[in-house]
Amino acid sequence: MTQNSLTNESVFERIKAQFGEGILAMEEPYGMLTLEVKPETVHDLVKWLKEDDKFQVSFLTLLGGIHYPENTGKELGVNYHLHSLVHNFRIRLRAYFPIENPEIDSITDIHTCANWMERETYDFYGIQFKGHPNLVRILNEDTMDYFPMRKEYHLEDATREDKDDRFFGR
Repeated sequence: MTQNSLTNESVFERIKAQFGEGILAMEEPYGMLTLEVKPETVHDLVKWLKEDDKFQVSFLTLLGGIHYPENTGKELGVNYHLHSLVHNFRIRLRAYFPIENPEIDSITDIHTCANWMERETYDFYGIQFKGHPNLVRILNEDTMDYFPMRKEYHLEDATREDKDDRFFGR
């Protein structure tokens, strides 16, 4: 595949042929191929994208948590942004899971830079990365018993009397 033939459609078709039921949905926000995949498919898909001679998706740009409390059974998830430097092609993978069991396989054996990103995601969202070599808090206090980026807390203190909402456009 040349750079011109590496289109979202051709990449999606090849991935769908390889992983079938592991691919749940496809969209192209702002032209970026975005796949929703089963959590158990992520590790194999990331490894395949990196090792595949045609795609050469060898760079992990971002790995981060997401929390959608209104999505029952899929409240927490992980975003993976991957880049083929050879073809200048980017792809986003998303995997969702229930908040009661926030668990997904680590990809540190594929991309060593995932180590810190997975630790940060654990630290802020509580997502467990199975097989991670050192999954401990990285930025927050070790004594914290909650995960601050989850949307489980009020943004403002409703008991404050010193704040006048008229000055905040409300």
